[in-house]
Amino acid sequence: MRQVIEQAWEDRGMLKDEGVVRAIEKVIDQLDKGDLRVADPPADDGGAWRVNDWVKKAVILYFPTRGMRTLEAGPLEFHDKMQLKRGYAELGVRVVPHAVARYGAFLAPGTILMPSYVNIGAHVGTGTMVDTWATVGSCAQIGKHVHLSGGVGIGGVLEPVQAAPVIIEDGCFIGSRAIVVEGVRVGTEAVLGANVVLTASTRVIDITGDVPVETRGHIPPRSVVIPGTVPKRFPAGEYGVPCALIIGKRKASTDQKTSLNDALREYNVAV
Repeated sequence: MRQVIEQAWEDRGMLKDEGVVRAIEKVIDQLDKGDLRVADPPADDGGAWRVNDWVKKAVILYFPTRGMRTLEAGPLEFHDKMQLKRGYAELGVRVVPHAVARYGAFLAPGTILMPSYVNIGAHVGTGTMVDTWATVGSCAQIGKHVHLSGGVGIGGVLEPVQAAPVIIEDGCFIGSRAIVVEGVRVGTEAVLGANVVLTASTRVIDITGDVPVETRGHIPPRSVVIPGTVPKRFPAGEYGVPCALIIGKRKASTDQKTSLNDALREYNVAV
């Protein structure tokens, strides 16, 4: 399939070939079932995620092979190229009205969708809660037992195909109205407080030591993060620009719920 997808990517005229369309459809079906992923997790601790660019290409190529159609769900009507995901009871997924997931998004057994949205290519792990009005963008990778609080925005990515998707690793808690976009990776069991905004260029500053340590694009495992500002000089004067502050570490614990509550109490993090 990969060879066919790569060839069709270079020659869009191949999309008229039924065999090529079937190959694209098979990729989307395997994404839907979780047999394929846009990004594969590391095989061992400390390893790197591997982005499968050719799978993202298949998702992009899927759109022009679809025609617009009307979809009905009770009194609701939609007009789109993409099917909606179906068969939630068989999948073991709880879906509360008016949650919507597109076909081509994987939802593991035990996932709970409050009124929310999950886009094509996304992968959501078992036991994860996607809370009210949270959005999971195209190709985003959400781990197991993650809580995406109300109004959280997880950005999607299709083009450029080399761009990494947003990755939220296992056991994370993402606070209300937090935004994570542009391929940022949030490490295992990290806690983001309410309104934290993480982009590829956001300054992430660890202030737990004597000297601040600055990074971008990655939140280390078990970090407790709150929104902050740093001064920046402009022609009109000096103003504060957003940053993310690492103010502590979530304590290691076999009881994840206790660990989370302790982190919130100790650091007084708004969620």
